[in-house]
Amino acid sequence: MIKKKLSKNAKKVDKFLITYLKSQNQSSLSQPMKYGLISGGKKIRSTIIFDTGKIFNINEKKLINICAAVECMHSYSLIHDDLPCMDNDAMRRGKPSTHIKYGEASAVLAGSSLLTLSFEIIADKKYKLNAKLKNEIIKSLANCSGHTGIAGGQELDLKFENKNKKISQIIDMQKKKTGKLFNFCLYAVGVIANRNNKEKKFLSNLGEEIGLLFQLADDFLDIKSSKKLAGKPVKKDNKKGKSTLLNLMGEKKAYKYAFNLKKKILLKLRKHGKKAINLTNTIEFILGRNF
Repeated sequence: MIKKKLSKNAKKVDKFLITYLKSQNQSSLSQPMKYGLISGGKKIRSTIIFDTGKIFNINEKKLINICAAVECMHSYSLIHDDLPCMDNDAMRRGKPSTHIKYGEASAVLAGSSLLTLSFEIIADKKYKLNAKLKNEIIKSLANCSGHTGIAGGQELDLKFENKNKKISQIIDMQKKKTGKLFNFCLYAVGVIANRNNKEKKFLSNLGEEIGLLFQLADDFLDIKSSKKLAGKPVKKDNKKGKSTLLNLMGEKKAYKYAFNLKKKILLKLRKHGKKAINLTNTIEFILGRNF
């Protein structure tokens, strides 16, 4: 059931993105951009946006631009993450990474172009949303993607390799690298739903916790899954000396931490009752898919 939902949502977002890319003036970067963007993946962030929208009875048409922007932002981060100067991964989503297919320079520029495209999709005049709300969403997306978010988290991830770091430092790094974009997913829905600042902060914090849970599950995937199932190289975190909660705590304690984090997230969602059932199921899937 959950896999069907993920597939259905991914197809909707991919269709929007393909149409949007076609509507633009084409360049030599159009193909590597499309390659890195429309290349499979569960697009679980988009599903989380749709699921959160159901809590507040928001029509999916109001959320599709947010989903598309998030997938552009996520794909940019993956393209850059795979580069030789970063994690140096040759495979992504079951096929050669963008820099392997098109070269490093094109990959860097395609990733940067997807980053800017994410803001363009939200700012687009065809996206019928109040200008004040658009500004708030764009500012939030900028905060989650720059040095206080994805980029800053990636730098820490690289600096932490083969270093002894505290649990609090690793959590801070993973919340930036992974959690901030999940933070944005929920926060943006809160903005569109005209929630007050207290509720938007609640959604932001919840998003970061979901992101941390996702990262923990991804770390377990690295040691338990196969290259074919994961669609990317596995068992690489230990080889690279990555600072992860799994490496620091050990498998048993890390799983207990992840299980308790999931429990904490689900307890927070109880206040929304049956309206949160879709998001609840997705969160259950995040942890359950890898164990």
